[in-house]
Amino acid sequence: MLEAGVALFDAQGIEGTTVGEICDRADVAQKTFFNHFPSKRHLIREIALEGLAKLHLALEEAGKLPGSPRERIAAFFAGVAKNGEELGPLHRELLTEVIHTVHDSGEEPEVARRLRAAFAALVRSDAPGAYDDATRTEMVMGAYYVLMFNWAHLEGYALRERASALASFLGDAFGPQEKS
Repeated sequence: MLEAGVALFDAQGIEGTTVGEICDRADVAQKTFFNHFPSKRHLIREIALEGLAKLHLALEEAGKLPGSPRERIAAFFAGVAKNGEELGPLHRELLTEVIHTVHDSGEEPEVARRLRAAFAALVRSDAPGAYDDATRTEMVMGAYYVLMFNWAHLEGYALRERASALASFLGDAFGPQEKS
């Protein structure tokens, strides 16, 4: 049902997709759907939680990379851009749902806490800098959210170029670029 939902949301949008269409595509009865999900909104929330799991994985992988925070941030944002371009425009609605799931009325404080911790690992640094790690974490999170918001809402948004520019800008918060 999750795969059917994602495929139909991609093809028709969230509002343009009915529970009946999801059930037909998944080859299940509507009763089966409602045994698992009280509403379409609950299915969307489950898809969003899967998206968050993928975001956590991407953050963890980038956070474990050797090198400076600047290099880890650049790798993370390059991956975000690549994934966004591969997913295409109709995943933008689902992306908005992922963000809402993290911050929606405080229902998932553990989800938000884990996400913040994953971003903090990305920016960890032993080197002194102009800003502390908490501030850097918030700035990287904010940059990620604005990048995703703009991609989701601005037609023709140059995701790869903006992601690269943001990564460079954020890297400057960690001090001068190290010479190789």
